[in-house]
Amino acid sequence: MRKTLILPWTEDWAILYIREEKILKEIFNDKIVDIFHIGSTSIPGIGFAKPIIDILIVVKDIKIVDSFNEQLQDIGYEPRGENGIAGRRYFPKGQEHRTHHVHIYQVGHVNIKTHLDFKDYLMAHREDAASYGDLKRRLAKQFPEDHYKYQEEKQVIVDELVKKAIKWALECKGG
Repeated sequence: MRKTLILPWTEDWAILYIREEKILKEIFNDKIVDIFHIGSTSIPGIGFAKPIIDILIVVKDIKIVDSFNEQLQDIGYEPRGENGIAGRRYFPKGQEHRTHHVHIYQVGHVNIKTHLDFKDYLMAHREDAASYGDLKRRLAKQFPEDHYKYQEEKQVIVDELVKKAIKWALECKGG
């Protein structure tokens, strides 16, 4: 079972993202519409995070992504298909010692906006970001050997933050 490791936020995560972004752009080339660093490692005010770089890739056609599975495997990614989310392609890297998660969606998928609004909300609301980071640290101490229990407990707060982010985006960003 994977252990839950939470570390203090570091600027190194932005550097790791930029390196991986370059590699992924070379693989997908003109199939990428956009690419983003998302998740806790992309939010300085969060304070603490799992040292896993989450990457969101937007493509023109989700069906074409499967044709890149072998190239992604060659650089350490594991193709997991939708992995429980319709319309997504998911690729973790690093097996038990994860370093990256790549989430790929086709233009227009609702999860693109949800991920970006969540990040923007936490960037704009440092108190919520810091509270979320503290929660991650507490849960990791409480469930160091049970990653699934950590995720389950954290999801309650994530769901609340997503609701806040959606409302905030509608009010402040016009949707």
